[in-house]
Amino acid sequence: MFMVAASLAAVVALAPLLWVLVVLVMKGAPSLDLDFFTKLPKPLGVEGGGMANAVVGSLMVVGLGSAIALPLGVLGGVYTREYAGVWGARAVRLVSDVLAGVPSIVLGVFVWAVVVVAMRRFSALAGGLALALVMLPTVQRSTDEVLALVPQEVREGALALGIPKWKAVLWVVVPSAAGGILSGALLAVARAAGETAPLLLTALGNRFWNLRPDRPVATLPVMIFNYAISPYEDWHRQAWAAALVLVAGVLLLTLGARWVLRRKYGGS
Repeated sequence: MFMVAASLAAVVALAPLLWVLVVLVMKGAPSLDLDFFTKLPKPLGVEGGGMANAVVGSLMVVGLGSAIALPLGVLGGVYTREYAGVWGARAVRLVSDVLAGVPSIVLGVFVWAVVVVAMRRFSALAGGLALALVMLPTVQRSTDEVLALVPQEVREGALALGIPKWKAVLWVVVPSAAGGILSGALLAVARAAGETAPLLLTALGNRFWNLRPDRPVATLPVMIFNYAISPYEDWHRQAWAAALVLVAGVLLLTLGARWVLRRKYGGS
């Protein structure tokens, strides 16, 4: 009876996800073609076109955010676990947990006030900073927790050889937890890739090509939002296609994190 109840609970938990995936595939797959990945959006009321600029813009913004958040998050996790005292570690973890619970739109408002207003323009850089704030607590906490799984004997063995502590941490402890750190980083990137609210206030959007980080840039989440609320049926069709591409990218990152974690530590 317990196994039956647990199986039913698993089905109930997975059903919404499967439902979303099925609907996305049914509505988005027919609209995916080469034009979607190679052409720019058409003017209002004109059918056709694609979201090539939004695909590239999303990669740019997520890349900028990752370049900022991943090194800082990993270093913060290493400091918390290996160097901070009891009170220092508690303070860092508290701040990280609070930041993780802040709504993403609040982070977007913060970056808008600090960066966009100062630069007097929306930009891909501001969008990357907003996504970095979204990713940072996840990377920091996952690094902290994964390093806690490294046996203390590994640290003591490295220090017994007479090498400095920073070398022991860099060349022994961190590599021992590299799989878990990478998994946490990929999960943080996957979460940030689907954020819309911070980008509305920072990257804004752009219907043309832009590869400059100091200018507004199109992103898939913002394009989905704008197209979904429009009155044009063709835009609705493209919004479904963009949603499918975005969810597929997040799913691939999540599966990649699981694969890395499984190869490193075993299990399912």
